[in-house]
This record gives sequence, C-alpha cells and structure tokens, in this order.
Amino acid sequence: MNRDRRKAKRVQFEHEHRATLLGSDGTWWRDCVLIDVSETGARLRIDGSTDVLRSRLFFLLLSKTGLAFRRCELVRLNGQEVGVQFVTRRTIRARSTLRVAYPTLASD
Repeated sequence: MNRDRRKAKRVQFEHEHRATLLGSDGTWWRDCVLIDVSETGARLRIDGSTDVLRSRLFFLLLSKTGLAFRRCELVRLNGQEVGVQFVTRRTIRARSTLRVAYPTLASD
C-alpha cells in the first residue's frame, strides 16, 4: 500500500545534487543537497544552521550561475531536513483565496 499522499510524483537522485538556498532579500545563503524533487516541491538536507529558514520564503538555486532557480516556501523543518513548496501563481492564488475565506486560519 502506497502511503505517499502527494499529488506530484517525486524523483529521488542516485548521486548527490548540490544546490543553494538564498534568502529572498539576499542577506543569507545555505548550501544544501536535493534529496528528492517534484513539480510542486522538494526535500532538502541543509548544511549549517537552519535558523535563517524562519523567514519561510527563499530561493532554491539549482545552478552555480543562478539561472535555474525556484521560489520556495518552507513547509516542514525536521533537524537538517527541509520540505519546501515551490511558489507559483497557482499557490499564490490559492493562498489569497484561503485568506479571504478563512482570515484567522491563513494569517502567519
């Protein structure tokens, strides 16, 4: 029985894929390793302190030049392992709808 309730299929890597997290304001960065990735999010292992992730919004740089990146929102933090959701027009629209329908539930 498959207990994974994710809608998007995850891809796990055979080899270590290094990436970088960058604060949305550019004031911090952390090296990380992609554990798995899907169309909607990723699971990462962070090198160093995870305190900076409290900002909840940041960029995942997938290339050294920064040309391949995803805007992310923190979903889960468990030690050095992090779950992120990629922020897209669809996720922004869904969040706006949630705030209108349930203002006390959607406030951060």
